[in-house]
Amino acid sequence: MGSSHNTGDYKQKLGQRGEDIAAAHLGEQGYQILARNWRCPAGELDIVAREGETLAFVEVRARRGDRYGTPEESITPAKQAKLVELAQTYLQENGLSDENWRIDVVALEMDRRGRVKRLNLIRNAVWGQLDQC
Repeated sequence: MGSSHNTGDYKQKLGQRGEDIAAAHLGEQGYQILARNWRCPAGELDIVAREGETLAFVEVRARRGDRYGTPEESITPAKQAKLVELAQTYLQENGLSDENWRIDVVALEMDRRGRVKRLNLIRNAVWGQLDQC
């Protein structure tokens, strides 16, 4: 096998591995995974889970190296707004509009062999869901 893989496949594999690691970690932390890669026309939620009485919409950010900044830095204000929109769509489509919910982020840094160097679970990572009336 040569190194003729394209960047899209590489990023997709890194993202999938990151989501697998994140889901396992969330399970260890007591989260119940309800859905992975939930899609709607507006986009995709990586992981939908429940922690106690609260639904958690979890964005997974995996990086190899910090050439493009930390995984946490990749959650821009535009990305945050998109996550809130996706969460609200999920709640509406599933008749869960009265549920308590939040958006969490799992930030992963991995080495070149795909081993976890750092995992950071950030609960309530995205504000803005409190702005709804």
